[in-house]
Amino acid sequence: MTWLDIAPDHPYGVRNLPYGVFVRGVKPDEARIGVRIGDTVLDLAAAEQAGLVSAGGTLGGHTLNGFMALGRPVWTTVRQRITELLTDSRHQPVVEPLLIPLAEVTLRMPFQVADYADFYSSEYHAGNVGRMFRPDQPPLLPNWKRLPVGYHGRAGTVVVSDTPILRPCGQHRPRGAEEPVYGPSTRLDIEAEVGFVVGVGSELGSQVPTDAYPDHVFGIVLLNDWSARDIQAWEYQPLGPFLGKSFATSISPWVVPLDALVAARVPAPEQDPAPLPYLKESERYGYDLRLTITWNGTTVAEPPFAGMYWTAAQQLAHLTVNGASLRTGDLYASGTVSGPEKRHRGCFLELTWSGKEQVLLADGTTRVFLEDGDTVTISGTAPGPDGTVVGLGEVTGTVRPAI
Repeated sequence: MTWLDIAPDHPYGVRNLPYGVFVRGVKPDEARIGVRIGDTVLDLAAAEQAGLVSAGGTLGGHTLNGFMALGRPVWTTVRQRITELLTDSRHQPVVEPLLIPLAEVTLRMPFQVADYADFYSSEYHAGNVGRMFRPDQPPLLPNWKRLPVGYHGRAGTVVVSDTPILRPCGQHRPRGAEEPVYGPSTRLDIEAEVGFVVGVGSELGSQVPTDAYPDHVFGIVLLNDWSARDIQAWEYQPLGPFLGKSFATSISPWVVPLDALVAARVPAPEQDPAPLPYLKESERYGYDLRLTITWNGTTVAEPPFAGMYWTAAQQLAHLTVNGASLRTGDLYASGTVSGPEKRHRGCFLELTWSGKEQVLLADGTTRVFLEDGDTVTISGTAPGPDGTVVGLGEVTGTVRPAI
């Protein structure tokens, strides 16, 4: 399939081709756009400069924003051209010098985040949270099956994988206490999510219909919505998440284009009651993305994305139905990915049932929430065409003590 010496079942073969931004050790201040193929990075800035691919000069930028703003026809043409360069052996003499071993680069933030919103779209996750905190009431609140519930986060604290995570400080009220205290969070958690990256914006006052989703969304990243549960519990009523969420959100460095996920489409869950007209889809589908969470090297959960109740297209339509505009670099996240079994739970709040059940790690230690020095990695794959596998990369963070 490709003239490169990579295995046919490599998760970063020519059916994937995720985009990222990298620097080489000798030039740490020169961020360049690249695409991953196998265990190498094709320098797209050099490729465009050499006339091998054309994207209006945007591939010479330091982030993906300029390229993403060009829209789907250009995305498709460039992807087809990169595929041709990597599969037609006639191009090998000129392309091979532009391939850099992955071990020789450092990955940076792939795009500049414009705005960030996070949703709450897994019925399993929302149901578990409801059962934990409202045991005498229905697990889902009345609005949950009527609209994709979400909140606006903080774009400035979205960081790339491997960025250390400082334990946040804030107000929280210890169990049984009447008064709040200030200090480092003692219930630090993760949320395994999928992020959707907007390439093409929209005008203020307009609405983006569900069917226009692929015209606006460039691709996906894996996302960890770090959460201070004790700070969150004290502050979230009546206005929702704030300091318990805004201190850090980590994303994977590779943006997997939607074109790489066509074979991963699966029917989305049936919705009852039927959604309002602006949330209806002519083709309703989700993605068969399979996530894995490791805690200090121990696999503790494998959340399945295919069962998410609200789709990415519905989330985008709801995000803009009031006339809110999109901008290139907007990021919106799925919310915690969880499934029907305990091993499918996508956050430690669920996995430990709010700290009541311990998690045993491979080194013999146990955890309920994150301790200083702990490392969490979320990785993922998706099915590709003809039995191939599409790698979604990974997002990793290590907790550092509060300042």
